[in-house]
Amino acid sequence: MNILVVGGGGREHAIAYSLSKSPLAKKLIVAPGNPGIEAFAECSSVAADDIDGQCKLAKEMNADIVFIGPEIPLVLGLKDKLSDLGINAFGPTKKAAQLEGSKTFSRNFCKKNNIPQPHFKYCNDLETAKKQIELLKGYCVVKADGLAAGKGVVVCDTAEEAIAASSQMLEENIFGDAGKSILIEERITGIEASIFAVSDGDTAVILGTAQDHKRAYDNDQGPNTGGMGAISPAPALDEELNKNIFDNIIKPTIDGMKSDGNPYEGILYAGIMLTENGPKVIEFNCRFGDPETQVVLPRLKTDLVEIVNAAVSKKLQDMSIELINDTAITVVLASKGYPGKFTKSLELPSLNPTLNKKDISVFHSGTSKNEDGKLISNGGRVLSITATGKNVQDCRNKAYDAVEKINWNEGFYRKDIGKL
Repeated sequence: MNILVVGGGGREHAIAYSLSKSPLAKKLIVAPGNPGIEAFAECSSVAADDIDGQCKLAKEMNADIVFIGPEIPLVLGLKDKLSDLGINAFGPTKKAAQLEGSKTFSRNFCKKNNIPQPHFKYCNDLETAKKQIELLKGYCVVKADGLAAGKGVVVCDTAEEAIAASSQMLEENIFGDAGKSILIEERITGIEASIFAVSDGDTAVILGTAQDHKRAYDNDQGPNTGGMGAISPAPALDEELNKNIFDNIIKPTIDGMKSDGNPYEGILYAGIMLTENGPKVIEFNCRFGDPETQVVLPRLKTDLVEIVNAAVSKKLQDMSIELINDTAITVVLASKGYPGKFTKSLELPSLNPTLNKKDISVFHSGTSKNEDGKLISNGGRVLSITATGKNVQDCRNKAYDAVEKINWNEGFYRKDIGKL
């Protein structure tokens, strides 16, 4: 099969690497890709959000399947455009991708379908937001309605914090159009976990679980980030909880979208809070997470190309997905200053010391090459170092040993990923 992967971060590196191991993958192109992906697949310079360019590339390479990695091309309707061209695309339509693209859409959908979630209030002006903040005594979560690269969520302890966050989004436009309207949510407490399902619009199958570490610094301190590391399987989840989440959240979502005339196809990522009243949805993502993909896919025993092909062919009811019993941990090496201001184009050390072990993977999240062909940083999150092992401690030892060997002085990382 000819396969095009859209995207160029750590998530797409992990996806492409997993696809490349399949005997069904005859030709694999990743656009725009990254220097790490170049080691095993062809990269094209087409930007992920260049919808026309991606469609043109898919036609030129005679793609059998297009795997859409990031959320932006999905929300912009890349799947719809490819379908119009008769090309199979793995991912939801523009309408279905509203589950991630609009938090208001998502919350209203959950309310309609009795899917457990926090109480919320939609606000498009500061006065309305202030009233809701006062009602919750400042102990709330402020969310930009649209896509904000994983940074549009502020967890607040006081009214002052919540009002400041609301003002920044609504009046200072720190997230542009994404923050023109916001949600003020009840702040629920418990352990967070992520569950990934694959759907063909009719059937859904759990693909894996993970726990992400969002805060920048150890012990969950500092600002929210796109994710500083992850562990799979999620330590907080077991077979009983997975069934509860599938029955009460995943299945009603797939059934509800189908009932609304927007069948959901592709990866459904449910961010869950395990509250004293049971699992509740914090958020939906319409694609794999980053860095969760980097720990879920290394544990996948079933051929990823077969899974994707079953989904686009609407044959998931016949699919059984197997995972290896090993644990996986990924540690994100980020540029100093992230998620605030940071410097790009910093030279990276040789990654060779970490690349010669079968149970270690280095996924490129934000890298490029300079004019001399040397590897340089090109983002806040630069590398995801993933280890697999027979248990959590074994994994942690391997992952942190690899991070220390890279020894990048311009970067930083959390030292408590996967610590129980």
